[in-house]
Amino acid sequence: MAHAKNHDYHILPPSILPLLGSLFGFIMLFGAVLWMKDNGPWMFFVGIAGVLYVMFAWWSEVTKEGQTGDHTPVVQIGLRYGFILFVMSEVMFFGAWFWSFFKHAIYPMGPDSPLVDGVFPPVGIETFDPWHLPLINTLILLCSGCAATWAHHALAHEDNREDMKWGLIIAIVLGVFFTVLQGYEYSHAAFGFSGSIYAANFFMATGFHGAHVIIGTIFLFVCLMRLQRGHFTKDHHVGFEAAAWYWHFVDVVWLFLFAAVYIWGQ
Repeated sequence: MAHAKNHDYHILPPSILPLLGSLFGFIMLFGAVLWMKDNGPWMFFVGIAGVLYVMFAWWSEVTKEGQTGDHTPVVQIGLRYGFILFVMSEVMFFGAWFWSFFKHAIYPMGPDSPLVDGVFPPVGIETFDPWHLPLINTLILLCSGCAATWAHHALAHEDNREDMKWGLIIAIVLGVFFTVLQGYEYSHAAFGFSGSIYAANFFMATGFHGAHVIIGTIFLFVCLMRLQRGHFTKDHHVGFEAAAWYWHFVDVVWLFLFAAVYIWGQ
């Protein structure tokens, strides 16, 4: 009785995973610097493999906690707040790329003066037509977001696991299709990563968004696998809720990229 739990909080046991995450994160960053200095990519890949292991192990523990009843309503609130803060940090991350893009578009650097004779996009850059493949990708991602919303509504409001399953499947397939088309677009770009600030901003902003699409697709796929194993209930589905929020964040970022980089950036 002395050790009986009389509160709604979950006291975590000691874990080495936070330390490992920090260690492998440092190795990944240091390896990236070595790679940029032409010392090979191996340390970077060791670091990223370690980070992926920590992510898998840590989230597996969180999943088990949720299935064993440790995620009380109070704990769920904390998890939601934590994920909201994570999304806000992602907003700041993409805000930096938009800031760079707008700064160089409004004040283009010229060959003789930073504010005179500069044009943006730079001379020789052939931009993408936003009303062809970029527009198709926009519609694909929006439809994927609608499918994720359908899946969330099916579970949270109707307790319909079958509709949730098909909503997730559609969202995942469309997410993969978006990634394939984005890769196709990159392969037909009339400019490379280096050589101009426009190209660097374009590939960094859209490339990081593409990475987030891949991560979000994996996130939704994990939710589909958990659903097949009987996880999630109408009142207890924080993991899937986080995945849906993340996917909508990816949607919104793409809308800003489409409007700013593809349309206004011409």
